Amino acid sequence: MLQHRGQDAAGIATFFEDRFYLHKGNGLITDVFDAPGMARLLGHAGIGHVRYPTAGCGSVAEAQPFYVNSPYGIVFAHNGNLTNVADIVEGVFQKDLRHLNTTSDSEVMLNVFAHALTRGGATHPSPEDVFAAVEEVHRRCHGGYAVVAMIAGVGMLGFRDLHGIRPLVYGSRGSDGLFGGQSKEYMIASESVAFQVNGFHLERDLEPGECVFIDMHSDLHTHRSALAHPKTPCLFEYVYLSRPDSVLDGASVYQCRINMGIKLADKIRRDWAGVKLDVVIPIPSTSRTAALEIANRLNLPYREGFVRNRYVGRTFIMPGQAQRKQSIRRKLNPIPQEFRGKNILLVDDSIVRGTTIREIVAMCRELGAHKVYVCSAAPPVIYPNVYGIDMPARSELIASGKTIPQLAADIGADGILFQDLDDLKSAITEVAPCLTLFETSIFDGIYVTGDVSETYLDKLEKQRNDAAKRTEDVASHITRNLSAHL
Repeated sequence: MLQHRGQDAAGIATFFEDRFYLHKGNGLITDVFDAPGMARLLGHAGIGHVRYPTAGCGSVAEAQPFYVNSPYGIVFAHNGNLTNVADIVEGVFQKDLRHLNTTSDSEVMLNVFAHALTRGGATHPSPEDVFAAVEEVHRRCHGGYAVVAMIAGVGMLGFRDLHGIRPLVYGSRGSDGLFGGQSKEYMIASESVAFQVNGFHLERDLEPGECVFIDMHSDLHTHRSALAHPKTPCLFEYVYLSRPDSVLDGASVYQCRINMGIKLADKIRRDWAGVKLDVVIPIPSTSRTAALEIANRLNLPYREGFVRNRYVGRTFIMPGQAQRKQSIRRKLNPIPQEFRGKNILLVDDSIVRGTTIREIVAMCRELGAHKVYVCSAAPPVIYPNVYGIDMPARSELIASGKTIPQLAADIGADGILFQDLDDLKSAITEVAPCLTLFETSIFDGIYVTGDVSETYLDKLEKQRNDAAKRTEDVASHITRNLSAHL
């Protein structure tokens, strides 16, 4: 149910009779796990993770969950990105005397947590010991993160960063306890969509800086850090990353996208009053909800002009521009009669690198479209993301440094229109009035953690742009070939 959040690698760790059972690998969940493999994952509790590729995450060793044997034995999975990882690594080596085996900041967080739990010194840590260790993570680790972990023989926990940037929810269902007797079972996940199919009821979202701990008797304990800030969830989750059937921080993603369509339609009516449009066509599949609402509001036909190949993954999270570009025409196949001689309004959820929209506009021209207009349910993406979404290189953001006419010319469109940031925020606040603050750095360059400098962004761009990924791909290929020969 969460495969859409990552297609590069997957892993599961379970606990049974004082032992962890771990299996992970590169590829889709169905590639990594088969029936015999699942049968070997014994136990009553487990955590799973899907990864999408960023620089520094090319090998199976980088796949999660991660494991350390001291103290007690801990498995750990993380969604997000730390903004001060270089400082933490030095402390982990020099002061904590702990070894890191990968370049993943998830392993860094795991070791910070493990070291803090060690200092508690308890033979069997209490919920308070666990919460104290999480507090140490909050003090040392800055950025956006949602974490799930298991401690052997102790229990399972989940916690969210101090600003609530990355999503994390928990649910429950009534069932026999782990040791018999009637009690609840719990699930913690990035999105509520994971609950329904498994018969779980959504309890609520974790608050910023909150930790939920479930002990081996299925008793639930919660604690919220005194360091927590007001909730500022990632705005891009509602635009693109999350499934429409999820509810995040009390807001239905589906209804938020309907509202985005309403507000964008109103802007089209205002700004393009003299533009003749014949048909509204979504770019599958995230933009469909907004596009349908735009068509309804503008009294225009809505047409599915592209058929999506469901077996090609999300191009946004593919590792490298060449692979993204190659995959677009395999992913989307046009229906010719919907384009010939018409003025097309293409609706996209957002425009990030521009690879997809440029290819699609070209396809519309090839099929005989008279004019091609583009609108985006999100504002222009012009700043890097540093909190766990793979858009860190400003040079790869097509809207960065361009005027709207320049951008339209770049993608080959007759015109382009973007949602206003205030309207995008209102689209969500109208669904969940408690949500008034958001993490909006990709649109306005304001980083809520307050520790992101130009020097940091320049360094991140060198580490994580497509050139860096190509270098890693070559290195990974050489390593695989050497391993095969050895």
